[in-house]
Amino acid sequence: MTRTRILIGDDQPDILEALRLLLKPEGFEIETANSPGAVIRAIGARQFDLALIDLNYTRDTTSGTEGIELLEHLHAFDSTLPVVVMTAWASIELVVDAMQKGARDFIQKPWDNERLLAVVRKQLELGRALRRTERFETAAPRGFDLIAASPAMRPVLEIIERVGPSEANVLIRGENGSGKGVVARALHAASRRAQKPLVTVNAGGLSESIFESELFGHVKGAFTDARADRTGRFELADGGTLFLDEIANVPLAGQAKLLRVVETGDFERVGSSQTRRVDVRLLSATNARLEDEVAAGRFRQDLLFRLNTVEIRIPPLRDRREDIPPLAAHFLQLHAQRYRKRIDAFDTQAMKALLDHAWPGNVRELEHVVERAVLMSTGTAIPRSALGLQPPTEARIDDMSIEDVEALLIRKALVRFDGNVSKAAEALGLSRGALYRRMQRYGL
Repeated sequence: MTRTRILIGDDQPDILEALRLLLKPEGFEIETANSPGAVIRAIGARQFDLALIDLNYTRDTTSGTEGIELLEHLHAFDSTLPVVVMTAWASIELVVDAMQKGARDFIQKPWDNERLLAVVRKQLELGRALRRTERFETAAPRGFDLIAASPAMRPVLEIIERVGPSEANVLIRGENGSGKGVVARALHAASRRAQKPLVTVNAGGLSESIFESELFGHVKGAFTDARADRTGRFELADGGTLFLDEIANVPLAGQAKLLRVVETGDFERVGSSQTRRVDVRLLSATNARLEDEVAAGRFRQDLLFRLNTVEIRIPPLRDRREDIPPLAAHFLQLHAQRYRKRIDAFDTQAMKALLDHAWPGNVRELEHVVERAVLMSTGTAIPRSALGLQPPTEARIDDMSIEDVEALLIRKALVRFDGNVSKAAEALGLSRGALYRRMQRYGL
């Protein structure tokens, strides 16, 4: 019987040892890491049932910045992995930030042993249930909502209806945060594979060093720290659908192997010579112009041809404003239930502000704004002040923090280039990956 494996990340040896001594008698297999980098390497090499990580490491001692960045990486790598965060420097803002970035629970140092054990047991149980539903969910995945009442979304709905039942590979294009993942779930739900797994991989969150292992799996001893066989995402999706988000970020070296499995269904795990075969329908998504990537030599043209048998373009939220009220109402209900608050409406000025906003971050930004408003509101209706939507002209640079200025510049660049992340990153002097990390940090 496989033992439950827990990863503990902290830069203090005495903390690591204390937690190891506390958890090991419970029958858990414990692995420790003393830095964010060591945590990332461990997660890339092995599967864990839970991660217990500190928010403060050697870069500073109180802000939690390193821990939040690590949390974002872990959530992008595997959204089903339960992550519990710890810190001796707790604040309401830090707790909220950690929960928004994917933490399942929060432990303050010094901890109470019984509470820590209770949190670990609870999150392990919830994690097992979530992994089962995320890997083997069927026609209506949890959180599945395609809200599309606007005329601009009618062509999208028509293509989903026509193409969903087919076996065609589909390329979904749209700005960051426009709902490409929701459209992928709708395609899977409409397909004959709806009773089989829908497995999602965020290619933008995978480094080149772990890409092949994540997609195709590896065998024990394939590389340093590969202590056990690992099943790749293609095998997990066998018989069902694999959704490759941010396909433009797939490293060039991995594109040839991806093309092979798309064409033939054949692949080998890293470190193995045994050929395996899978039956997978491939959905992919990007906000980049793949034709430009092909012209620049960064993306294979033959792979592009295989990916876009059918293409769906999702309009940005600014072009489907009729959907803003129902989307906002949906997110309000979702987060009011999550935070156990009795809020059921937006007041008139709040709704006007939502309709007037440019939404460079699209539907994802709208959800973040509504979630924050739910947390900040004290009455039964959300006021405009709780939204935090101030037009750029009302903000004075002199009164803004560095983070606020950076977020403002990113928003303006995204608006200027119609949500094209590649062009916005180039204008800001950033790589695509660096801009993605900042957009996640600021909820764009």
